[in-house]
Amino acid sequence: MMEPSFHQPRTLDAALKLLASHEDARPLAGGATLVAMMNAGLAEPPVLVSLRHIKELKAVKALPDGGLRLGAMILHRELASEKRLKGGFAVLREAAGQVAVPPVRNMGTLGGATAFADPAADYPPALAALGARIEAASTKGRRSIAADEFFLDWYAQALEPGEMIAAITLPAWPKNAVGVYEKLAKVTGDLAIVSIALVLAQDKGVVTHLGVAVGGCGPKPVTAPEAARAMIGKPIDDAAIARLGQALAEAADPVDDVRASADYRRLVLPRMLAKAFVRASLPAKERR
Repeated sequence: MMEPSFHQPRTLDAALKLLASHEDARPLAGGATLVAMMNAGLAEPPVLVSLRHIKELKAVKALPDGGLRLGAMILHRELASEKRLKGGFAVLREAAGQVAVPPVRNMGTLGGATAFADPAADYPPALAALGARIEAASTKGRRSIAADEFFLDWYAQALEPGEMIAAITLPAWPKNAVGVYEKLAKVTGDLAIVSIALVLAQDKGVVTHLGVAVGGCGPKPVTAPEAARAMIGKPIDDAAIARLGQALAEAADPVDDVRASADYRRLVLPRMLAKAFVRASLPAKERR
């Protein structure tokens, strides 16, 4: 394999120009995935554009409407301890804390993991449940892509040639919203057999806002928008949770793999959803 040309721009504009001027250039974020693929001979980019020195990609910014803008180069470790990821946003903090193992969390980034679009990874369902938007940047400008339109298929997403993720925006949720992330894996640090990302807001036991997505059960995060909307304005009960679980299981398209069978995934999905609702309804001190 030829040694790739390596560039370390200091600004986002400079990085975008490099990506535009080399057809097969790849942005290098933390390297947790891309470097491993290169070492295995699965990727041979002739040009690498390191993003590590671009300060604007590492910022967390509170938005006037109560949302958050997260730079693409924020580390998993940093997200897992980010105090502003509270309330409904906590689903992303919990997901970050379950990414792989500590060495990977110390080097991998939000943008890099999101761009890899592994449907069994931790960020895709959390971003889908939150209604996040992915900010794609290129020399042609910037565009905002809804999470449910960004993830397209197995390891495929909506970025176009020359584009990279600059940031991810989390929309505002009610202050009383709760976000929880449930993950079933064979061993700690492994990819999910099934994961549930749940964001819930209630008023006197009645659902006012709800976001839910499932990971590990298809080529992209699984959602059931109509079933979720049907719970709005109603109290939570076992029957309603069961109906949502059934709808998600029917929408899922799991496969048999080394971690679990498709049938097993469909079996445990509703049970994990019920567990997520129980956790989301607990007082904050008991939710951990």
